Amino acid sequence: MSRFEKYLSVWVALALILGLALGQLFASVFSALAAFEYANVNFAVAILIWAMVWPMMIGVEFAGIRGAFAKPKGLIITLVVNWLIKPFTMALLGVLFFEHVFAGLIPADDAKSYIAGLILLGAAPCTAMVFVWSQLTKGDPAYTLAQVGVNDAVMVFAFAPIVALLLGVAEISVPWETLLLSVGLYVVIPLMAGIIVRRMLMSQGGQSAVDTFMVRIKPASVIGLLATVVLLFGFQGGVILANPLIIALIAVPIILQSYGIFAFAYAAAFAWKVPHRIAAPCALIGTSNFFELAVAVAISLFGLNSGAALATVVGVLVEVPVMLSLVAFANRTRGKFAPFETEPE
Repeated sequence: MSRFEKYLSVWVALALILGLALGQLFASVFSALAAFEYANVNFAVAILIWAMVWPMMIGVEFAGIRGAFAKPKGLIITLVVNWLIKPFTMALLGVLFFEHVFAGLIPADDAKSYIAGLILLGAAPCTAMVFVWSQLTKGDPAYTLAQVGVNDAVMVFAFAPIVALLLGVAEISVPWETLLLSVGLYVVIPLMAGIIVRRMLMSQGGQSAVDTFMVRIKPASVIGLLATVVLLFGFQGGVILANPLIIALIAVPIILQSYGIFAFAYAAAFAWKVPHRIAAPCALIGTSNFFELAVAVAISLFGLNSGAALATVVGVLVEVPVMLSLVAFANRTRGKFAPFETEPE
């Protein structure tokens, strides 16, 4: 890792502060950028996510995607954590904190709204940012893509019933425009662009040309991450400064959930002797969230200014610092998985 990458958490902290400051100083500019969206998918953020995701997509080999299904341990862990554990533990933590631990600090009606927002986050595992976390942990690009693809396929059928069950409502209307647009923007378009560039590089100089190019453009991914943090905190600066206590309270169960889910998935991968290049992304994909979907559903069900919508926004703000700490932990413990690199999966 370069010195710049080693201190990435420091740069993110500075980007967070810079975003808050710029959001207050240039509120009209950030309002215009925030309005540049469709179906709750912000195009300014989408462009930055392309910068983060595209470098990893160049490393995708389709033979590796087929191989992922022949070595299903990482896929199984991802599916079990995302759909049989995560939504329910998030609901449990929400009830625990907002109906008991924090009961004296907020009105009961607000508590129910915050719990609803947490449930929506817990039922919406990551689609895009996991490619960034996978790249930072030297994950297998093809296997990560397979994990995201399977996860998205399950989401189409499982998201609405799980949310309806946990929220106690009869029916959830899935915002298909948000779901399909997000997958198209964050997965399909960068993948197609990556395939085109990879084929060009392979024809010019083989795998060494691909590797050289990926090293050259890697800084673009990190710059995109920092710029995304600036934008997100600039967009929500007013909300954060107006509700610091509520933001902090909502962040507590989200942070506990994130570390708990990662610990479970990472430990399961270690116990099952999954190689690190697969184990790290499969633990991180369940920890990260598909916040566009969660925000869209929260707004449609409870309104733009609801506690549920606020809770999903806090999930967005908490994600990057938490995920970077988990990326750092995964990188530090890579050696523990060394004996599994040659193990059959």
